[in-house]
Amino acid sequence: MTSSSMTIAALATAPAAGAVGILRLSGPDALDVGRLLAPGAPAQPTPRHAYLASFVDAEGRALDEGLFLYFRGPQSFTGEDVVELQAHGSPRLLSLLLARALEDARVRHAAPGEFTRRAFLNGRLDLTRAEAVADLVAADSEAAVRAAAAGLSGVLASRVQALEEPLRALHADMEGVLSFPDEAEGADEDVGARVTALRAQAEALLSEAGRGRLVRRGARVALFGPVNAGKSTLFNRLVGESRALVDDEPGTTRDALEARVEWDGLAVTLFDTAGLRETPGRVEALGIARTRELLAGVDLAVLVLPPGVTQPEADAWTRDAGGTPVLVVDGKCDVVAAPGSPRQRVSGLTGEGVDALRDDMLGRLWGGGTPSAVALVSERHADALRRASEALGRAERASRVSTLEVVSGEVGLALEALGEVSGTVVSEALLDAIFQRFCIGK
Repeated sequence: MTSSSMTIAALATAPAAGAVGILRLSGPDALDVGRLLAPGAPAQPTPRHAYLASFVDAEGRALDEGLFLYFRGPQSFTGEDVVELQAHGSPRLLSLLLARALEDARVRHAAPGEFTRRAFLNGRLDLTRAEAVADLVAADSEAAVRAAAAGLSGVLASRVQALEEPLRALHADMEGVLSFPDEAEGADEDVGARVTALRAQAEALLSEAGRGRLVRRGARVALFGPVNAGKSTLFNRLVGESRALVDDEPGTTRDALEARVEWDGLAVTLFDTAGLRETPGRVEALGIARTRELLAGVDLAVLVLPPGVTQPEADAWTRDAGGTPVLVVDGKCDVVAAPGSPRQRVSGLTGEGVDALRDDMLGRLWGGGTPSAVALVSERHADALRRASEALGRAERASRVSTLEVVSGEVGLALEALGEVSGTVVSEALLDAIFQRFCIGK
């Protein structure tokens, strides 16, 4: 019996004390092995029916009493026979049950993500839905939960399929013309227009990649600017608690402080940075250097300016952010308003303009729409879609200046890239990389 055809076993719940703990088995001998642990269960149990059973050790002594469930393949999560023993959530008890199952020569311990991997290999899930399982487990914000749920329901799979199918038809038409020019005469007349439409479709999918990455890891926003601009007070107001030390003395913040918030379901990490000025002290200068380093790695920088700053000065401070998008606001508007300033006014002390600032920050980060509407959250998906879009761009140019062989070759490369998303073109090495990030038992 090969390793891939053996019955696998693992705990499907976290190794911590709880009300319920689950031991899961999947494979051809799942029912036989499950009944060794729960001998009171029926020899031919009704699928998806819960039976009260005693769980025993190798000597037949009772360890616990719980539920025995049987899922007959292929109508199970993995597509194989699956048995779940739902016991009380004692980590020691569950380890005893797992050890008892692994004593059977027909059973081995499941690798990380192997239950979901078998579901993919047995056609129960396409690759995007399989990956969404891990995304859902790892989700730490409402937006991430909803994005993973959309992926699990097949939203991304259907969009990729809507691109992949006409692309495959186009590729078949071109290959037909190249292989049988007489029989397929005229089948390539509208190749250019078809490639252009499909490239636009691929770019529309790709446009969600940035927002998908934002959902997966959360957004990073830094408050920066000259000293004594009210950054720390504004930081505390945005966070909802006094995290940063506030004082009238300039240069109070010597290092970057951070706090995590959730706005409209999107996880946002806020940074309060050391104020920038020309002649700081030695320790403060280290904080300023760290500020400039941090600004290069955030998604949005909010430049908070003190009263009386001119536009040329504001422009100079803005350049400190480098290539990072910058939102400029006038801080301390409770002290004095900047006459004729077109900039947004905000006060961390009174809260004036803070809600509008938060909405503006979300708008800049998100670029329209809502975080909960995103299904594309994987860096791997983004890379594959980028390669597909680039290949279709080359195909579009080739359709005007080159041969049909070149166009067909580029369309073939686009299909390969899309196949990496859907799972129609996938290597064992790629599957290993994908499923290694899953937890054991999933």
